[in-house]
Amino acid sequence: MTELLAPAGDLEKLKIAILYGADAVFIGGMEFSLRARASNFTLDNIKEGADFCHAHGKKLYVTTNIIPHNDNMDALIEYLKGLEQAGVDAIIAASPYIVETAKKHTNIPVHISTQQSVVNGHAVRFWKDLGAERVVLGRELNIDEISNITANAGVEIEVFIHGGMCASYSGRCTLSNNMTDRDANRGGCAHSCRWNYDLYSDETLISDEKMPFSMSSKDLQTLAFIPKLIDANVSSLKIEGRMKSIHYIATVVRSYRLLMDEYLSTGKVKDISIYEKEIRKAENRLTSFGFLGGMPKAEQQLYNLRSEEPTKEFLGLVVDYDHETQIATIEQRNHFTPGELVEMVGPRYQHTFTMGEIRDSNGNLLDAARHPKQILKIHIPFEVKPYDMLRKVLVDEN
Repeated sequence: MTELLAPAGDLEKLKIAILYGADAVFIGGMEFSLRARASNFTLDNIKEGADFCHAHGKKLYVTTNIIPHNDNMDALIEYLKGLEQAGVDAIIAASPYIVETAKKHTNIPVHISTQQSVVNGHAVRFWKDLGAERVVLGRELNIDEISNITANAGVEIEVFIHGGMCASYSGRCTLSNNMTDRDANRGGCAHSCRWNYDLYSDETLISDEKMPFSMSSKDLQTLAFIPKLIDANVSSLKIEGRMKSIHYIATVVRSYRLLMDEYLSTGKVKDISIYEKEIRKAENRLTSFGFLGGMPKAEQQLYNLRSEEPTKEFLGLVVDYDHETQIATIEQRNHFTPGELVEMVGPRYQHTFTMGEIRDSNGNLLDAARHPKQILKIHIPFEVKPYDMLRKVLVDEN
């Protein structure tokens, strides 16, 4: 069965990813991870996360995917043994030394990171012979190339399906190093490719404030390719975004989960626009299908197109629900008022209703929910559960 693999930057996001349909979650520890600015996990957090995943019949992977320098090697063996004791199901590594050390000193399965830029079957077999149980392919492959590799791999293959794309080959970038002294391959990427630059033709400036230039591509979104990836026997479909919000993770994971389940149960996807419409509620950048459909063209790049405004559709998170009174306790995230058309979304349902009275935790009647993280009480005429999400209904959805 094809695995849906989701990111998590902290324990709350890990729980959201699992509850909303992920088969496995990947996280980063305090060391050896490529997301140094994420809310990375201590060993105690990792054990708690592993216990939560295993209690739900799911898996937990930990990234150890930096390209290390000599001064990064202190305490590697101790750290890997700590991960093993915490019960993680695999590490994701890019360095041959980390792979070798893990195989020598622990029994943790090793997955080869996309940082190794594996884009052919010979490289897959190389890592298989070194003991890897899974290889994460580079993002520069089309669907036919992926199908050919999986057919002859002899090892699990993982493919990225959603999230940020790197301007460099499988993430091997040095822009950040040179421009900000932050090493992208040791967890410090400053996303320099997304900055605005002056663009010249000969000596003539052809970019300006109205038409800035950046080198970044659109984010990856592959809903239409999921059936082909499943048919190609890809072992794991990976969503990127450990630094994303809980709303983003829940919405993206849920969309891919429901699409995968529909295809696996019926052999077809009746209306993909349902999932495309849903996933747009989580996006804050324009999207494309990357290399899966062949060599990307100009329309798959951002250039002067920027769309990084966060959405304000996520209104609140369910904390508790009283079945007798039908009163839900909500942690507020964005402004909403009585009389608005809203929807409650859970891992397997989606219901629309009109917002009634809003009260604070002391029972005071409010004319609006204004304060982020405020605890509120609202009436919901159907059962909801903790971690279900309250969202705004957009006009064009009616």
